[in-house]
Amino acid sequence: MSRIGKLPIEIPKGVKINFVDSVLTVQGPNGKLSRAIMPCVTLNISETTLEVTRNDEATSSRAAHGLTRTLINNMVTGVTKGFQTDLEINGVGYRAEVKGKELVLSLGYSHPINFLIPEGIAIEVEKMTKLAVKGYDKEMVGQTAAKIRSFRGPEPYKGKGVKYANETILRKAGKTGKK
Repeated sequence: MSRIGKLPIEIPKGVKINFVDSVLTVQGPNGKLSRAIMPCVTLNISETTLEVTRNDEATSSRAAHGLTRTLINNMVTGVTKGFQTDLEINGVGYRAEVKGKELVLSLGYSHPINFLIPEGIAIEVEKMTKLAVKGYDKEMVGQTAAKIRSFRGPEPYKGKGVKYANETILRKAGKTGKK
């Protein structure tokens, strides 16, 4: 039995869950999320909890058990609390600012990078070098943060570039002087 899959999911007040034709819809104060559920698992929905059980002991069913429970839990957490990923920009002249629905990044290239902010995602910039990517869909928040990081990933010599706030950069030694 999956240790994660057998845990029940608490449904907070203000969250509505609807399961029709193998599509689960979770609606809460922050937004509405939908996801197709695999046919190898069954959902038992009560008023305050949701439990995920698998139909058989096949390898694919066992693999999908914990995954499905985690995805549903992330949906419930997202529509109630939301998710946030913090990014830091390091480098002389590197900065970011939000103009309307675009994030404008100056990352040492000859031109600024205009990144269109996806629907359902909010980006907050503080001190021009710290970004906060917020949203109710964990997958979209992570994908947006990874896309922003990919414009100029951190380099190992001086650490210049865009990095996650909790990321540590392994530094390399530079060239040694002539002897």
